[in-house]
Amino acid sequence: MGKPFKTLDDMGNIAGKAVLVREDLNVPMQEGSVSDDTRLRAAVPTILELADKGAKVLVLAHFGRPKGQKSPDLSLSLVTRGLSQVLGRQVQFIPDCQGEAAADGIAVMRGGDIAILENTRFHAGEEKNDPTLSDAMAALGDFYVNDAFSAAHRAHSSTEGLAHRLPSFAGRSMEKELDALEAALGNPQKPVAAVVGGAKVSTKLAVLENLVAQVDHLIIGGGMANTFLAARGVDVGKSLCEHDLVDTANEIFDKAEAAGCTIHLPYDVAVAKEFAANPASYRVCNVNEVAADERILDVGPAAVEALGDVLKTCKTLVWNGPLGAFELAPFDTATVALARTAAALTAEGSLVSVAGGGDTVAALNHAGVADDFSFVSTAGGAFLEWMEGKELPGVAALIGK
Repeated sequence: MGKPFKTLDDMGNIAGKAVLVREDLNVPMQEGSVSDDTRLRAAVPTILELADKGAKVLVLAHFGRPKGQKSPDLSLSLVTRGLSQVLGRQVQFIPDCQGEAAADGIAVMRGGDIAILENTRFHAGEEKNDPTLSDAMAALGDFYVNDAFSAAHRAHSSTEGLAHRLPSFAGRSMEKELDALEAALGNPQKPVAAVVGGAKVSTKLAVLENLVAQVDHLIIGGGMANTFLAARGVDVGKSLCEHDLVDTANEIFDKAEAAGCTIHLPYDVAVAKEFAANPASYRVCNVNEVAADERILDVGPAAVEALGDVLKTCKTLVWNGPLGAFELAPFDTATVALARTAAALTAEGSLVSVAGGGDTVAALNHAGVADDFSFVSTAGGAFLEWMEGKELPGVAALIGK
């Protein structure tokens, strides 16, 4: 069974050809330098492979939110040196991503050269997926490669429009991401468990509603769990809780039951009277013993052990969001413990584990296991929309091309 999209393996001879490559170079900066090069490193395999095959590599990306206006402090020229460092190659900068200035800069490039084109969002047409801008960008290249999954939930000129105008392929980073997502929810080995944490049910309602029909075990943590506990009649004291969503939580319980999905909520919890690191009032108790002036800040040890046992019966795990207030010790305990269990099961080959979203990556790094999961996606919005079961325009445009 082949992949539903073409990859770099399908490009044929590209020596001397101009390849437009959409990457995610939206990196944090401090004092004019890149402060975290994770996204730049993700772009390396595709850019080097294309350059080594003799293509003129033209990197397209957005940077910040210039809203269609040119702004010197949001110029991608600021990222050129950082990309050059991670690639170990010289990277040129071309001052536009369409039109004459761009065409002139590309004309003097040789096969194997690499250039960053100016911020696509300096053009108002980018975020509107304006056909005129898409045409003007497409005129610069012979091929299009989308390697930016994190921008795939946006139907913009550089993420979606170009795929309809040039022979289009998934880059190595995009390919890896789509393969991992296919293994996690597209066509997973069952039983499947999902961990969904975070502060509010309201931000992840669509995720929960989609997952109950897809997975065998749904583990709910974070502040969200309190809303589900309240729906079950538990007094959660001063805990973060969306009491107005109790009816919605009950509907999700009903949907899960109809779909044969087991929802797991903590039956012991870590509580404190104040939201602070190592509070004097910290204690672990049964969920039915939370005092009126206490707040639930983590899942308790007995529940975590039981959740670890659930993962041992599963073949696939999708993880989004921490189980507790993991940025404050000791309320990182449950997240770290369950993440280490998942990592150990992955290492022994019994579990395929896919995690994604900003908080999740931070929590797995904190637990020291980000490298031990089968796949960790750094995409925030795109990963969430994928978990919601939405079609991602940037991916849909590559499928069946």
